[in-house]
Amino acid sequence: MSRAPPAAVFALLRNSDTWPQWSLFDKFALERAGQDEPFGLGAIRVFATRFTQTREQVTALVPDQKLSYVLLSGLPMHDYLADVVLSPREDGGTRIRWSASFACAFGTGWFWRLFMQRTFATVSAQLAAAAEREA
Repeated sequence: MSRAPPAAVFALLRNSDTWPQWSLFDKFALERAGQDEPFGLGAIRVFATRFTQTREQVTALVPDQKLSYVLLSGLPMHDYLADVVLSPREDGGTRIRWSASFACAFGTGWFWRLFMQRTFATVSAQLAAAAEREA
């Protein structure tokens, strides 16, 4: 949840180059620009921490409402699809719901589900706070 309006939250969410300023990610690189804008549909984004580097492709972008992406590489998962859905709240703020579906090999799914839940909770809270500071 953020006290900032959906437009403020979405502005940070869609502009991947801002993520190292407000999230747990240390580095960002745009491998391939999107169809109509750098971070738009089809964009391939690379995010890094000191432990991981992931490549993601933007699959849906609905202004002030939704960003979806698939994981191309970087984590031991396949069929990974994530959605970040923003919903306006009655108080003018935003509800942030970050979720993903994926499969893992070798019975490690339980670990990765916990890992991703914690990661999504952390990044969602960081996004909410950053949007509040910007708004």
